[in-house]
Amino acid sequence: MTEILGSTGSSGSPGSSGSPGFSGFSFDCTGVRADAYAAGPTLVFRLRITTSGATRVHALALRCQIRIEPAHRGYDDTEAAALSDLFGERSRWGGTLNPVQFAQVSVMVPGFTGEIETDLVVPCTYDTDIAASRYLRALSEGEVPLLMLFSGTAFTGAGGFHVEPVPWDKEATFRLPVKTWREMIEQHFPGCGWIRLPQDAMDALLAYRSRHALPSWQATVETLLDAAGERTP
Repeated sequence: MTEILGSTGSSGSPGSSGSPGFSGFSFDCTGVRADAYAAGPTLVFRLRITTSGATRVHALALRCQIRIEPAHRGYDDTEAAALSDLFGERSRWGGTLNPVQFAQVSVMVPGFTGEIETDLVVPCTYDTDIAASRYLRALSEGEVPLLMLFSGTAFTGAGGFHVEPVPWDKEATFRLPVKTWREMIEQHFPGCGWIRLPQDAMDALLAYRSRHALPSWQATVETLLDAAGERTP
């Protein structure tokens, strides 16, 4: 799949360091793609990491927390209705449209001087009990505003190692195309949704399916909906 280039983010102000010539990191996210060969839904973000000094970075143990910033985009009426279980009625969104946790991942960045690009691999889920999945599923088009917060430990210096922290004020913004997320989900769950049930509910459904000799889980759920008068003809 062709990599999609998106908007780049900004970093926090460079921090001080004990290594001569080293003045901290800045981060940008330059693109994202769905991993077509992953065992489960996976997004791969492309990061550009830059240092303003000439000091060698021997290795960087990087952590990244990714949040969805729902207040940073607009929504049509259909999307607003689908998001009501997360944020309530649109009239309340001034106080309820809060950030949603999307992922927290780590990556070991190899040695570099000045600048490097690396992949940040983010496993995703279609579990509709997860707020991020419910949010993404409600969107029909456009982009998802993300905030990427970085921290970690860098090993720097010439002729020896210095340990440099990467503070939480290092961040980048990125707008994930909804189309990319939908294509990723479609690779693994084509035309399907996914729900999680406790074991006792699964046991009861299995017993019901067996008693009625139903050929599939779809037939089981449709039969129950028909019995309740809830399925649209």
